[in-house]
Amino acid sequence: MTSPASAPAIVVEAVTKRFGTTQALAGVDLEVPRAHVVGLLGPNGAGKTTIVRILSTLLRADTGRATVAGFDVKTQAQQVRRTIGLTGQYAAVDENLTGFENLVMIGRLNQLTKAKAKARAGELLERLDLVHAADRTARGYSGGMRRRLDLAASLVGRPQILFLDEPTTGLDPRSRLGLWDVIRELVADGTTLLLTTQYLEEADRLADTIVVIDEGTIIARGTADELKNRVGGEQLELTPSDPAKLDAAAAALATISDGATRIDRANGRLTLPVGSDRNRLAETIRRLDEAGVDIADLSIHRPSLDDVFLALTGRSSTHEDDPDLDSPHSASHHAGQEHS
Repeated sequence: MTSPASAPAIVVEAVTKRFGTTQALAGVDLEVPRAHVVGLLGPNGAGKTTIVRILSTLLRADTGRATVAGFDVKTQAQQVRRTIGLTGQYAAVDENLTGFENLVMIGRLNQLTKAKAKARAGELLERLDLVHAADRTARGYSGGMRRRLDLAASLVGRPQILFLDEPTTGLDPRSRLGLWDVIRELVADGTTLLLTTQYLEEADRLADTIVVIDEGTIIARGTADELKNRVGGEQLELTPSDPAKLDAAAAALATISDGATRIDRANGRLTLPVGSDRNRLAETIRRLDEAGVDIADLSIHRPSLDDVFLALTGRSSTHEDDPDLDSPHSASHHAGQEHS
């Protein structure tokens, strides 16, 4: 029998959800171990945010079952809310309050005493590098500061489990790296994270396990290295000087590829797996020369998560949000609050 300490933090079993004629989730199964980061990746509209909203009790599944920290999300929603934090795609802070006041308000909603709420606000402002802006209204915060304040608010109740729904969307690279550091610290402290992201590099760096979802169904899962190995060895990528010669280039290289050649017409690029044989680079150049195809760019690299995306879904990752539910006001992310 599994002990509570070793039981998964999140369990999803055959969960489905439909919006009108759209099947958002088509029988999803998922487990997230404790103190573990699972990155949930998928194309636009794949169902990532729908899963997060069901697990955070903001939406009910049509069928199936899900538990968070051992509590059923349908029948024990209040208990679930006391154990989780949620940072949605949009920073939901009160612009008329200071950073300090925002966090104190959340603390009071989490039933902390005034003294404890103030103390916790101070701790989090320091941890998220916002002490210098504690007494400024959130209206004047930059995008990165808002996201850090939003994350701080979700941590007021010391959640065991944290849902981060595209937490770094719209941040500049420096702010994104800073938030990654905070996420690593949370995991080191024992927090469990379910992370949806539109940045493949983010999942590569942060997630212990990556789950790929497409059209409401999980189509792959594993570590970043395991998923990359599914694509194969080295990837040869080339861009003909004349995009009209993409097909001619593909035909010339058909017999030296270890798998299917992918033609990206939008970017005028070919990608083909070549195993671990870098000697094929010289053969590639010779064949393209014989076929009269001039090369604008040519490289060999290890598969990336974007290659995995292309191989599994037939299209590249996008920078759009799931269209089924998301709006600036779709999710209350301070799930420790008692709400119905």
